[in-house]
Amino acid sequence: MFIAVIDATLMNVAVPAIVSDLDTTVPVVQGAIAVYSLVMAALMLPAGKLPSRYGVRRLMQGTLVVYTVGTLLAAVSWSPAVLYFGWSIVEGAAAAVLMPLTFTVLVVTYEGKDRAKALGLLAGVNATGAAIGPILGGALTTFASWRWGFALEAVVVLVALVFVRYVSAAPLTQDSDSLDIGGTALSMVGATSLVVGLLLAGKFGWLVATRPFVVFGVQFNPFGTSPAVWVIGLGLLAFAAFTQYELRLERAGGSPLVPMEILTNRPFVAGSLTFGARSLVMAGFIFVIPVYLQSGLGYTAFEAGVAMLPFSIGTLLVSTFTTGWSAYVSPKILVQTGIVLMGVGLLLLFQGTTPDQTVRSMAPPMAVIGVGVGLLMPQLVNTTLSAVSQANSSEASGVMNATGMLGYALGTAVVGAFLLGQFYRGVIDGVLRASDAAVSVEQRDELARTLQQASETATEATRQAFITRLTPAEQELLEGIFKAAMVDAQRATLLLLVVFVLLTLVTSAFIPRDSGRP
Repeated sequence: MFIAVIDATLMNVAVPAIVSDLDTTVPVVQGAIAVYSLVMAALMLPAGKLPSRYGVRRLMQGTLVVYTVGTLLAAVSWSPAVLYFGWSIVEGAAAAVLMPLTFTVLVVTYEGKDRAKALGLLAGVNATGAAIGPILGGALTTFASWRWGFALEAVVVLVALVFVRYVSAAPLTQDSDSLDIGGTALSMVGATSLVVGLLLAGKFGWLVATRPFVVFGVQFNPFGTSPAVWVIGLGLLAFAAFTQYELRLERAGGSPLVPMEILTNRPFVAGSLTFGARSLVMAGFIFVIPVYLQSGLGYTAFEAGVAMLPFSIGTLLVSTFTTGWSAYVSPKILVQTGIVLMGVGLLLLFQGTTPDQTVRSMAPPMAVIGVGVGLLMPQLVNTTLSAVSQANSSEASGVMNATGMLGYALGTAVVGAFLLGQFYRGVIDGVLRASDAAVSVEQRDELARTLQQASETATEATRQAFITRLTPAEQELLEGIFKAAMVDAQRATLLLLVVFVLLTLVTSAFIPRDSGRP
């Protein structure tokens, strides 16, 4: 879990260094990150079926070996093609298996209070990896090389392999039916389409096209719409077909990729939807804080990672020491209390977001958010997976993690697009005020989109050439406009995250009160 969580974070922090080292461009490296997400999304649901057929120990051993090959290829990459193959494809495929498999190992190994404690520790490790990733990536990129990050992952994998022998070798079921090819294909099309659609939405708009979408020289914007709405629609259609196909297969006596018992289990469905909504919030939170600190306040990647530490420590401590509380308080109440604390922490961050904000002043609200996540995660995961029989635990873990993956993709797309849109509109407003010019709202939005497109294609040389043409007074004026725009964009984005927290609270209301209680 630790290496899977820090992996993408390491890559994000190392983008400039990789561009320089491999003599490539930022879009090419960002493409590697996008392909990694697509591979994860496509394979995570089918991967949930594998432990039932091959056994947890055997599958974990093989997958860890594949992961090692992928991360070592990434570490020694001599070209973008090798990076794509090693990290995006090989390592991404292994991570898609390992993420749900990690939960399955704990579910089949422990019961009752021990299971809740184990899942609590896993939640703490998850948050710790999310916070340590930027610190580790920033430190390695600054003082050594980005390659060491991937090499160190291989060391962690070797340690994990030593302990795999303690995992049960028996398959979860004696199911010897053939693999559900139809369900696998439909789930891969559905998940991939949704993730691609969400990625496109951040750049081309959600419904109406904000810029032309051109593929192989042909523009695709039917009726002036964004390609995102069509691709997302294809994903939803594929999942609708997947549900119907799985239902018919099960009625015919076949072995579906996801048993209908799972999809009709109210505690599991409610828990998975809450898990996905929580992932949406966390994806946005983990995205905006480092971007704001580095782009708005001028902190380094290492310092931005340090600012995340109170969140990580709060999650780790609370998730470790509150796992037994479900014996005295309903897990649902604990989950909802954690969600409320997340919202309170985000509101405190909103209140303290000013141009003079420091890492120290951010510590209390970050800790409150961490406490909320620490209270929420172990209870939520235990409640969700305990609602399903052990025989179906691997499939249930796959569904829950796939839901979380889609939540992360949605959160990154929505929050990222919102933050950048607010920032560029703020820059345009600041420049217009400084120049005493007046334009319509439509013109302002068009100027903001043009500025965003120009910033995406600008090179460091063109930026420096532009800056040298400005007087010192103009440079100082623009710096102030940029900083004010980023602060305002951050405040608006934090309020959007609070709205997502309310959505998470609503979904948690459907969790049965006594579900997950020992």
